[in-house]
Amino acid sequence: MAKQIGAARVFGSAALAAFGFAALGACALAGEAPAAGPAAAEAGAVTGHVARLPQDEIIYFVLPDRFENGDPSNDKGAIEGDRLDHGFDPTAKGFYHGGDLKGLTDRLDYIQGLGATAIWLGPIYQNKAVQGPPGDESAGYHGYWITDFTSVDDHLGSEADMAALSAAVHERGMKLYLDIITNHTADVIQYRECADPEWTGETLKDGCAYRALGEYPYTTHGGREGEAINPGFMGHFQPFQTPENFARLTDNSFAYTPYVPAGEADVKTPAWLNDPHYYHNRGNSTFEGESSALGDFGGLDDLMTEDPAVVAGFIDIFRDWITKYRIDGFRVDTVKHVNGEFWQVFNPAILTHARENGLPNFTIFGEAYHAGDAAWVARYTREDGFPAMLDFGFQDIVRRVLIDGEPTNGLTRFFAIDDLYEGDSAYQSPTFTGNHDMGRFAGQLRLAHPAMPNEELLKRVELAHALMFFARGIPTLYYGDEQGFVSDGNDQLAREDMMPSQVAVYNDNDLIGTDATTAESNFDTRHPLYLAIRNMARIRTEEEAVRRGKQVERLAEEGGGIYAFSRVADEHEVVVAMNLRNEPRVVGIPVDSRSRGFRSLSGNCPALAKATGVVEMELAPLSYVVCRSGNWKD
Repeated sequence: MAKQIGAARVFGSAALAAFGFAALGACALAGEAPAAGPAAAEAGAVTGHVARLPQDEIIYFVLPDRFENGDPSNDKGAIEGDRLDHGFDPTAKGFYHGGDLKGLTDRLDYIQGLGATAIWLGPIYQNKAVQGPPGDESAGYHGYWITDFTSVDDHLGSEADMAALSAAVHERGMKLYLDIITNHTADVIQYRECADPEWTGETLKDGCAYRALGEYPYTTHGGREGEAINPGFMGHFQPFQTPENFARLTDNSFAYTPYVPAGEADVKTPAWLNDPHYYHNRGNSTFEGESSALGDFGGLDDLMTEDPAVVAGFIDIFRDWITKYRIDGFRVDTVKHVNGEFWQVFNPAILTHARENGLPNFTIFGEAYHAGDAAWVARYTREDGFPAMLDFGFQDIVRRVLIDGEPTNGLTRFFAIDDLYEGDSAYQSPTFTGNHDMGRFAGQLRLAHPAMPNEELLKRVELAHALMFFARGIPTLYYGDEQGFVSDGNDQLAREDMMPSQVAVYNDNDLIGTDATTAESNFDTRHPLYLAIRNMARIRTEEEAVRRGKQVERLAEEGGGIYAFSRVADEHEVVVAMNLRNEPRVVGIPVDSRSRGFRSLSGNCPALAKATGVVEMELAPLSYVVCRSGNWKD
């Protein structure tokens, strides 16, 4: 079957420039991205939320299916049958629960009241409702099993509901970020050798195992010594990522023999996504080596993102979302599983489109799940042109100092890695304490210390959030953390309902700071964590130094629990001091020698410096203070 790569037949003319970009390579693209930082806001006459810099935001991350059910009529996504057809079962943690875009819109007062200025929306595209082997099925409630990249999942609402949400968010002066995926689609493509019971050839005992390039080249069928196919194809590496080269890849049976099951030939949108030639078709990734980029992510169809046609297609798809809904930013899923050349084309094209549509401060932040390896995360800002990355290193160090009890000088080593980020990307990168993949900070804390009193749990969770709000980066709240949710683990176990839940494994959890359970509606604006976070958000919003000021470490004890730093503006500093241990301390903290007097933004601050360049702090167990110096020129 000939590969249908004819540009005019498959893609809009606007995307064709991506073919040229791919041939030019990363160096030619470097100048395409709009300026980051204050210059971007000053360049045009933009006002309101559009003018805010990315580092001025406070992000609230929400999975719509688990938040609020505003329209029960869409719970089954207009699909007949039982739960294995439509995916709706509010009693099962791995199925749709009924939350939707209308419910989220109805709760914007709650989110904005917390202090959030931007909403990061989990993927809302049409998903394959249910997939998985018999007895281990689950639903696409999370949004990562996409069949139609151009429309809203019927379980979550309609295009009108999405438009209403976007309008309501923007009317409040907030921003709306979309979670996007370019690495894979839902699991539709199968392989004859290990999926079709009627296949009479080789049967693999270990399933669709990854088949490597060295053993299964693109130019032979069935291995290195097999029949020659795809004459003239030069491989997927640069400098061969051109339309002309990929036009020669006409036979995609180099590793497996892919096919689309009956009834699913046209299930994906845009239509080009239905062609197996746009996929790697090499079997399941081991998440190591080349398979990390070329293998199927748990069976999900892995796109051949080296192909310029795929690059152009995704640029078209996500530019349309910006144009249609005035989206303010993208969180990009599974960055490390896509070749860097894709991002070197995609990111500049998206940023340019946003700028041309009056969005000079559009942000893109990538997800590269390298827990505990901050340097590896930073490289994506230098190599692949990401303005920012989700800061997995931050989550790791917060866990180590507040859960494992490591000395605070580990924070020194962590923040020193900021120098490896491109420009000020570390300051634009979202920081977080937990999320839908790795679980909640409170859950990790309780699992590590099951006998810890509730009062101490509450203080440690609050401290983790304080470090997130006052240190460099963009604080990113995971929905439910402000209500004391305590997950039993990661992934499905950390995706509780804010609306009344019917999931037993959620409802038996003892929440922090409240007597409520997840069986009740949890939108309590008087919850102690909600109030504490709202106060942190107020400080951050009112103090430009906390949002944009340079971070200067003041004290990190080698064997103890005191950590202090300043956020420095032109004429003053904001000093943040934390006691991460469970005993009171009185400590001298270095400050700028021009800082003589202080006022409290939170906690008990001394009125005057103890001596030139030193302030004495009394810190209660597991507490923090935030103090603003007087202006240095006064």
